[in-house]
Amino acid sequence: MAAPSGRRNGSGGANLWVSLLLAAVALRPVETVSEPTTVAFDVRPGGVVHSFSQNVGPGDKYTCVFTYASQGGTNEKWQMSLGTSEDHQHFTCTIWRPQGKSYLYFTQFKAEVQGAEIEYGMAYSKAAFEKESDVPLKNEEFEVTKTAVFHRPGAFKAELSKLVIVAKATRSEL
Repeated sequence: MAAPSGRRNGSGGANLWVSLLLAAVALRPVETVSEPTTVAFDVRPGGVVHSFSQNVGPGDKYTCVFTYASQGGTNEKWQMSLGTSEDHQHFTCTIWRPQGKSYLYFTQFKAEVQGAEIEYGMAYSKAAFEKESDVPLKNEEFEVTKTAVFHRPGAFKAELSKLVIVAKATRSEL
């Protein structure tokens, strides 16, 4: 007579293997996919420089910062939306006034990214609203570098309603 092996009906080893595999899968670190995040903030006139920033990605590895000064009117509700690609190697930052055109006069603006380099950047004098389309600033009004989209002094005509940035992780972040 053979010694008992602890197996039942010859499938005990398979059940043990499945149990161990499920436990390993359940205990492994979970890599999350960043859902787009939208945060509202006030753009305040008065000629004083203000900044608003948000982080995104695993460990908040990317940052988008909007710095501006504006005049005229009262506070406006704006939004910043951030998201990352599934592989977390690209992220987007969109800053805009949801009601379309801003009635403030911007004396300066700068949208900059940290942890990534800009592959695409655009600035708009009017954001799409209802049946109207985005209206881009003229190329001479703004500049795009590896880390920022900003106004060109003397050429910027003080109208801003939207900024869009698509950036890729820098080598040190890969």
